[in-house]
Amino acid sequence: MSELIHMHSIGNNLNDVKVEFKKELKLDTSGISIDGKQGEILNIPRWIAEILESEKHVEIQDVDMLVELKQAVEKEKMLGQFDLSTLQVQQQADPHFYIKMKSYMKRLPEKDYDKVESMLNTLLRTRQTKIIRLADSSKITAEISQKLSIEELEFYNNLHDNSSRFSKSIIGNKK
Repeated sequence: MSELIHMHSIGNNLNDVKVEFKKELKLDTSGISIDGKQGEILNIPRWIAEILESEKHVEIQDVDMLVELKQAVEKEKMLGQFDLSTLQVQQQADPHFYIKMKSYMKRLPEKDYDKVESMLNTLLRTRQTKIIRLADSSKITAEISQKLSIEELEFYNNLHDNSSRFSKSIIGNKK
């Protein structure tokens, strides 16, 4: 994983997420104080929520990324082979789509994980093919950039740079 993607993943884990407390909990450590009663819903940092959920203290009330993934796959299928859809979460462009998807998938049971992973692979293959075609033919535009996740943007730029170097090695520089 590149440093840029790693940094964005850390940032996502620092964002708040809604949780429902399954039992009363008082926590005060390292400057973090959480006080929740059973049934109460609060916003807490995702990284803490994931730990508390693994210990059955809370249930994360997160975006249903399966719905978002299904919509993304359908949109991608409807568009032509050179058109990319915008990856969205809750009907807003989201460059962190895959980061949120991975976070969602970590909490799935294995049988559900395999189904979601298969659907995600379908989306990845479709978008990857389109990105390869686009990156080989042109530098990134603002319009294309807005449709890409941070991972895809890095992929696009790497492909474009490699394609340009390859062409120059064959053709050479113009006079």
